Amino acid sequence: MQKTEVQHFNQRLIDFLAASPTAFHATQNIARRLSEAGFIALKENDSWSLQKGQGYFVTRNDSSIIAFKYGESPLEQSGIRMFGAHTDSPCLKLKPNAYSVNAGYSQLAVETYGGVLLNTWFDRDLSIAGRVTYKGDSALPASCLVNFDRPIACLPSIAIHLDREANRNKTVNPQKEMLPILMLAEKKPKSWHELLTSQINQQYPALKVESILDFELSLYDTQAPAVVGFKEEFIASARLDNLLSCYVGLEALLQSDSSESCLLVCTDHEEVGSASACGAKGPMLEHFLQRVIPDTELRLRTLDISLMLSADNAHGLHPNYQDKHDSGHGPLLNAGPVIKVNANQRYSTTSETAALFKLLCKQVDVPVQSFVSRSDMECGSTIGPITSAEVGVKTLDIGVPTFAMHSIRELAGAEDAYALSQVATLYFKQVAAPGKLD
Repeated sequence: MQKTEVQHFNQRLIDFLAASPTAFHATQNIARRLSEAGFIALKENDSWSLQKGQGYFVTRNDSSIIAFKYGESPLEQSGIRMFGAHTDSPCLKLKPNAYSVNAGYSQLAVETYGGVLLNTWFDRDLSIAGRVTYKGDSALPASCLVNFDRPIACLPSIAIHLDREANRNKTVNPQKEMLPILMLAEKKPKSWHELLTSQINQQYPALKVESILDFELSLYDTQAPAVVGFKEEFIASARLDNLLSCYVGLEALLQSDSSESCLLVCTDHEEVGSASACGAKGPMLEHFLQRVIPDTELRLRTLDISLMLSADNAHGLHPNYQDKHDSGHGPLLNAGPVIKVNANQRYSTTSETAALFKLLCKQVDVPVQSFVSRSDMECGSTIGPITSAEVGVKTLDIGVPTFAMHSIRELAGAEDAYALSQVATLYFKQVAAPGKLD
């Protein structure tokens, strides 16, 4: 593995992470990269006429995206090489009536999204980003993405002198203690909608915003992603779960050729169960495949020899908490991608799909690890079992090992994302149908 190649890959990954504070921004950035590479944007309410050798993409809710490179080989002979990930990450989202004044400070009421590791949000420099829907010069509402892109809020911890049990028995009440401070209260305070309108005017001077109708806004940490460690062995960033996997899939798709059909799907709402129109439990992927292959029999024949790599981060073996892992299945950072296995189908891996992935890793000289949760601990899940059940495609759950999953700042190995991208690139380029087993 050439170090300069890894470094260049990681810098591009870091740029993507920094530019994607929300699922909306991640989807926009993926779509931009696809457009620059010659992919054609589709609209779901248009009629489609797809041509072989061409790349296409479609978004839903501005937060989920499917990209498809239509290969020259007949679909019923080659199948479709699918790669899935999710665009959302645990965070704090603003409530509709978020703005309030308490004890002389302007604060924001927030709701936890997903399994947030709450303690990590204190004492960070926070900003706000997301989607705003407004009344403009049209009869219908319009939307735009906003990003304050600077530290504008904070969530200070209470001093140890006022909570002597903080280091021994600390719990966090998300309703009472997770209200970020925005600023000192003004004598003639502006409304939150006025502040949002001012931000939109700065970002989009040509837009005419008559009034703010609604918003979907999240707080995020402004500390930039970085390569860290004494020997620069790690990547530290927010939203590694699961924008790292989105980026790996995107890079692999862009490097694929025109012979085999390849698909990247990055959906929203995985962290809260995927049950939405744009989530993996919704019909977005199924609808897309129905339009690409309208004939039911041909579509089912194609799906039978297709494969989905469901990529989501795995729990790395933490040296301070080794007893939280099964002793034989604790993956190490920078020791290669992980195959995730669960007997109760919390992961979709089978012996056959795992074997295919191991063969791909061997061909590009990438080591591979296995993760299984302790038998006495509840296991998380991914879009893998959902996609497999909804679409009926053979699926495998994989990922790179990370520390501090669902923290405001997670940690991954500096070599692992690149290693996974090498495997994914080969997967998209391989000639044999990925799901056709002897």
